Amino acid sequence: MKNDFLQEMQDRGYLNQCTDLDKLAEICNRKSISGYIGFDCTASSLHVGSLLQIMILKLMQKYGHKPIVLLGGGTTLIGDPSGKDATRKILNQKEISNNIKSIKKVFNKILDNSNKKIAPVFVDNANWLTKLNYIEFLRDTGSHFTINKMLTFDSVKLRLDREQSLSYMEFNYMILQAYDFYQLFKNNKCILQIGGSDQWGNIINGVDLIRRKLQKEAYGLTSPLITLASGAKMGKTEKGAIWLNEDQFSPYDYWQFWRNTDDRDVKRFLNFFTEIETKEVDKIVLKEKNINNLKILLANEATKILHGETASKKAEQTARDTFAGFGLGSDLPQIKVKLKEVEKGINFLDFISNNKILASKSEARRAINNKGFKVNDIIVEDEKKIIQLKDFKNKVLKLSFGKKKHYLVKII
Repeated sequence: MKNDFLQEMQDRGYLNQCTDLDKLAEICNRKSISGYIGFDCTASSLHVGSLLQIMILKLMQKYGHKPIVLLGGGTTLIGDPSGKDATRKILNQKEISNNIKSIKKVFNKILDNSNKKIAPVFVDNANWLTKLNYIEFLRDTGSHFTINKMLTFDSVKLRLDREQSLSYMEFNYMILQAYDFYQLFKNNKCILQIGGSDQWGNIINGVDLIRRKLQKEAYGLTSPLITLASGAKMGKTEKGAIWLNEDQFSPYDYWQFWRNTDDRDVKRFLNFFTEIETKEVDKIVLKEKNINNLKILLANEATKILHGETASKKAEQTARDTFAGFGLGSDLPQIKVKLKEVEKGINFLDFISNNKILASKSEARRAINNKGFKVNDIIVEDEKKIIQLKDFKNKVLKLSFGKKKHYLVKII
């Protein structure tokens, strides 16, 4: 394999499997290609678990290839069974349409839209899937799939092995995804589908369908599924999903997520989620002995890609202000309280519960017993604590829960 795009994919750890790597490299050397990744739209934002796929689309652009972003308005109506233990909630078309509009914002921030030759193309598979004639589809497309083969794919096999129900609706998902690839190949000259390694079976089906129906060659490529060194799934924390949309997860919180990366994951993530050249990453990691400096570099670069350099610098400064003694960062999540309430005194447990910092007073009590809360960097020892006016400095109080969650409580 001698192709710069695919070589950098491999160097960064993006490359897991490919149907014919040498042939794909040969084509990429000869011309610009179009490749697609599909994203189902089950929420109004993607989370950081989808970020590796978006970084691959960004890398395609770097080498002059054109990314196609398939936002699955049609397949989201069904639900991909891959990696799922149960049928997920079915959304209506209006909900999905709103999600698509919201999700697009992230792609427009991360990908290059300025150059028409490589600008991303957005497609919605609802445009063809919702217009299918069922009998014709069974005859013309379904005839190319065998139940025997479909039962061998992990997305189906794992659910059946666990004796978890799999609806006929979900069972059909892999055929619809294969049909997506066929449509994009035929109408958009798209020769490559990329997905996570759990999509390998679905991608193979698409390659086979194109070969059977059009007698043409298409290619499939997968990236590894990312798990953290701790064993946890990428994109999930005790706080919930790390959303990519700014209105659902602030730039500061996003910066903090990367800043709190496990030591063992830092080098991998510098390769995965920044644009620093891989050889440069090797040099930096070898030279820098302070792991916290590497984490700050990761946080700065990852945040810059999504939210821009200004937001990244502001988040870093806020973190410096916050963690340097009793500093207060202006970009921290804020909780506003009325002066009259503070003058009366606010029960600490009520405050924690009412502002959903923890789900219940009993959780708050346990956290206090474990010395989990601080007010102005002083541990809260008494579960009967009352927040008073004297706790505020210039109408601001700093509330910390654990090492990662910090809030500004402001009097209005």
